[in-house]
Amino acid sequence: MGETVAALSRGAGLSAWRQIADALEAEIAAGSLAPGAQLPTEAALAARFGVNRHTVRRALGSLGEQGLVRASQGRGTFVEAAPLAYPIGRRTRFSEIVTGAGREPWGDLIAHGEVAANAEGAAMLGVPEGSPLLELLTVHRADGAPLSTARTWLPLPRFSGFADAYATSGSITRALAACGVPDYTRLSTRIRARLADPAEAARLDLTPGRVVIVVSSVNVDGAGLPVQANRTLFAADRVELVVGV
Repeated sequence: MGETVAALSRGAGLSAWRQIADALEAEIAAGSLAPGAQLPTEAALAARFGVNRHTVRRALGSLGEQGLVRASQGRGTFVEAAPLAYPIGRRTRFSEIVTGAGREPWGDLIAHGEVAANAEGAAMLGVPEGSPLLELLTVHRADGAPLSTARTWLPLPRFSGFADAYATSGSITRALAACGVPDYTRLSTRIRARLADPAEAARLDLTPGRVVIVVSSVNVDGAGLPVQANRTLFAADRVELVVGV
């Protein structure tokens, strides 16, 4: 980018990493680094500011803690987009919400398998405790940026083909349709907040210890039968939940 150590003020009482963080934050605020833009590599930033990569890494970590940038493993560091308004009502559809905001939705199937319903899952899905359930671990993205990660449970054998349908379509709605549920509505929603654990932070490209919004929900089919229970973790800086009345 052509800039050198002259961009930093030595002996000014402000550490080099803090000056770098402030300079990049100012560029983000001014729009020079637009939402979704990829930042230069650590090596390029180190050359620009005349420092080592450890100093740059600390500056980027500070910006990540503020929710201004997102480090994606193997891809680089990106400016966070503006929070996406995410309505929660009787017909909450991730793909429709993301598409309506002008972004490209997709869901990644991370893992799936059969589990026995515990007391909470049995109550949510209206099945006997110990009943077989399909459990999925997923990550949901908008323009490639992870907005949420979820654990989803569906009763078996009714939804034995759901995992394959989801892996192919990347959409809960299309996977349910493939299993004979053309429409569904929200029965219940509970919302709380907590800190992300290391595995959750990694799936969401978050700095460890950042806040996530936990949304627990149950969806029912046209006959009112529970078809899906979810525990979804949203990156708190990337969405604004809008609860319908």
